[in-house]
Amino acid sequence: MTTTRPAAARTPYAVDPQIVGLIGEQADRIRAVSGDRIGDMVQEALLRTLTDTITVGADGSAFVITGDIPAMWMRDSTTQLTPYLRLLGRSEPLADLVASVVRRQFTCLGHDTYANAFNDGPTDGHHEPRDLCKDPHVWEQKYEIDSLAYPIVLAHALWRATGRTDVFDEGSHDVLRRVVAQLRLEQRHENSSYRFVRPSPLPTESLVRDGLGSPVGFTGMTWSGFRPSDDACTFHYNVPGNLLAAQALRALAEISAEVHADQALADTALSLSAELVAGVAEHGIVEGPDGARIYAYEVDGLGGQLLMDDANTPSLLALPLFAPDVLDPAVYEATRRFVLSPANPFFFSGPVAEGVGSPHTLPEYIWPIGLAVQALTGPAEDRPRLLELIAATDGGTGRIHESFHTADPTLFSRPWFSWADSMFCELALQVADDADAA
Repeated sequence: MTTTRPAAARTPYAVDPQIVGLIGEQADRIRAVSGDRIGDMVQEALLRTLTDTITVGADGSAFVITGDIPAMWMRDSTTQLTPYLRLLGRSEPLADLVASVVRRQFTCLGHDTYANAFNDGPTDGHHEPRDLCKDPHVWEQKYEIDSLAYPIVLAHALWRATGRTDVFDEGSHDVLRRVVAQLRLEQRHENSSYRFVRPSPLPTESLVRDGLGSPVGFTGMTWSGFRPSDDACTFHYNVPGNLLAAQALRALAEISAEVHADQALADTALSLSAELVAGVAEHGIVEGPDGARIYAYEVDGLGGQLLMDDANTPSLLALPLFAPDVLDPAVYEATRRFVLSPANPFFFSGPVAEGVGSPHTLPEYIWPIGLAVQALTGPAEDRPRLLELIAATDGGTGRIHESFHTADPTLFSRPWFSWADSMFCELALQVADDADAA
């Protein structure tokens, strides 16, 4: 990893006192239900995301790092802000911040719709300097469907929570057109000019066929080079990514029709969304180990299918959170049983915990993000237990990590992973909401 040019002058985000007060109020709600330690952890994490991951330029633009990596991911910068969305209608300064992040995301996508992570300007920082992509603005150009979908989801959430449309300028309109065009182009990937080549002994770090990826057949789904974990796909139709894209295209259609007054784009987006859902139904639903019909994680349209799930979202387990309007409930329930069982090769169980991990990390390492998703998509009565489990497996650091060992939580990956912090906070807030509703 290198950075050879300085970033533009920026300052840490100065949290408005009103936001501090709202965070304290939410933390008190959590303390009343889940105890002081969890309430304190949530309060610190919500403040830390704002003060330590977000910087602001002289022009007011926001830049969001993932934690211990100095780059901005389209996925992470959306999920890091998820716990704050419920407060947007109560805080104009918070809405202003989310709007600044959305504008930055649209700017990034306007620069390169195939990149997954960006630098704070043309710093020439790269995860791997030998990558085929040499763009000084781009940290990494691993094409992942969710990199296009998540910013649309965030922009839509901001709009629906506040009614504000100032983020939807002509630049964003052009980005939405490009997103639809690219998702459609990648339905037939052989026609694409995208390539990813990285010198690495790890097969998950590059694409075969000189960067084109392994062969696929036409399915109606859209192609992805990499998973949300940033690992290369085995089979390049990632099912949870396609369903997230289908959901995001519905949001895009609403924005196009109601804000940009572009009914043609809205109709095209809805048509493409339906094509993705139909493609998943025809090719992405397969027979599971117990004979039930479940979602595959990846397929290639040529007979190849991968039965697994990965804790990184969008995941199969997380579909009710990210694709609620386009999933098949019966297929999801059968898939959920598969994901949370030993039949999933990345479901790990040990003396301390059991849950979903990832091929991106070591065997027997569980992801707190996966535990949070399991809780948020499962019965309310199980959420307090999983919240306490995540808090208890922080390795004594007070922070939520990328993953931890099933037998020893002091063995963990990534000392500071802001996305995991935010998913922990989202779960804690949901537990408090459940208590209020009881």
